[in-house]
Amino acid sequence: MDLFDYMREQNKHKDSPLASRLRPVRLEEVAGQQHIIGTDKLLYRAIKADKLSSIIFYGPPGTGKTTLAKVIANTTSAEFTQINATAAGKKDMEQVVQQAKDTQGMYGRKTILFIDEIHRFNKGQQDYLLPFVEDGTIILVGATTENPYFEVNNALLSRSVVFELKPLATEDLKKIILRAISDSEKGMGAYQAQIAEDALEFLAEAANGDARAALTAVELGVLTTPRSEDGKIHITLAVASECIQKRVVRYDKSGDNHYDTVSAFIKSMRGSDPDAAVYYLARMLHAGEDIRFIARRIMICASEDVGNADPNALTVAVSAAQAVERIGMPEAQIILSQAVTYVACAPKSNASCLAISRAMEAVRDTQAMPVPVHLQDSHYRGAKQLGHGDGYLYAHDYPNHYVKQQYLPDGMASARFYEPTENGYERQIHAHLSFLKTESP
Repeated sequence: MDLFDYMREQNKHKDSPLASRLRPVRLEEVAGQQHIIGTDKLLYRAIKADKLSSIIFYGPPGTGKTTLAKVIANTTSAEFTQINATAAGKKDMEQVVQQAKDTQGMYGRKTILFIDEIHRFNKGQQDYLLPFVEDGTIILVGATTENPYFEVNNALLSRSVVFELKPLATEDLKKIILRAISDSEKGMGAYQAQIAEDALEFLAEAANGDARAALTAVELGVLTTPRSEDGKIHITLAVASECIQKRVVRYDKSGDNHYDTVSAFIKSMRGSDPDAAVYYLARMLHAGEDIRFIARRIMICASEDVGNADPNALTVAVSAAQAVERIGMPEAQIILSQAVTYVACAPKSNASCLAISRAMEAVRDTQAMPVPVHLQDSHYRGAKQLGHGDGYLYAHDYPNHYVKQQYLPDGMASARFYEPTENGYERQIHAHLSFLKTESP
């Protein structure tokens, strides 16, 4: 490396974005993801012991996939090389494989290949890597924002361990932001900037688990905000809102207004008002609410308030929850809107909710009575001698696949927990149960 190359490398780091400069180099510096890099977790032990096998990091942008790959690069004794699936062709892959073979043959060292956005590799490109991953020529470290079980070949998946990264928690993001502002070596410390508490909270919330988005906003705020009379740069709530391009909404996730909005959202769906429900959905989305939290509330409402009046409501809600996990914002808002309007417009019944409440109360307030003998398990040696299963009537042997017999324990035979309403599909359930009890022997 000559003097010009050296100066280019020095300036490259100096001029790189804040998110890149602040990237951790040691495992202990990584924020969040303790479910996979905690000191008692497999990935932590594998990295520390330098005994890594092929892995795939899966998670939303800005959660640390590339960061973990860089940490591995800094701690492993293996050769580390990186390609991006959006730009790499077969020739690039052939060169990496050949170099890996040479390194292994001459020095006995393995090669770790980091492939960013591995989901963009087509089937042929993924298949090309397979034999070299299988024979240990290459240890694959892939990163993807897409679900690898949909986007990566099964053969490659079966030879890799998938680690799912979660959006960073608000507290983790606040620590990262404060470090970025105060770090004089890699961060913005030399600018003598200060961030207001409400601006810090807002940025951490608005970044929605994405450290890169938070750091980009911090860098933009510090570089574009004029100094105040005290000679410091003050990142206020207004500056933070402008830098991350999200309007400050009167919506505090830990305050009363948060719960008021969520409450209005649920009650609007329960009250069959799709316009109000989708309005409160929009307020939550605009304020940066976690789409997974919203999806969970829709699923609960679909079961608690719609129930068997329209069993398809829960199917729609669960499908929406799975879809938003895979797709993310902004498109996820369309899916959530479909689920919200469906649940709001569906016929309502809380009969299932009342049924489990009554059953739980009965279990709690009455002595646990034995299961009737004819219902007890008879599929083991000695059951017959005990009389277990004697007298059981197999429902499919009778007309309408139903026969009257006691299912509840003695002393509870007349108890009723589930009472279907006359709404929606539950009307058919009610009619069917009535028919069975009056027409069947």
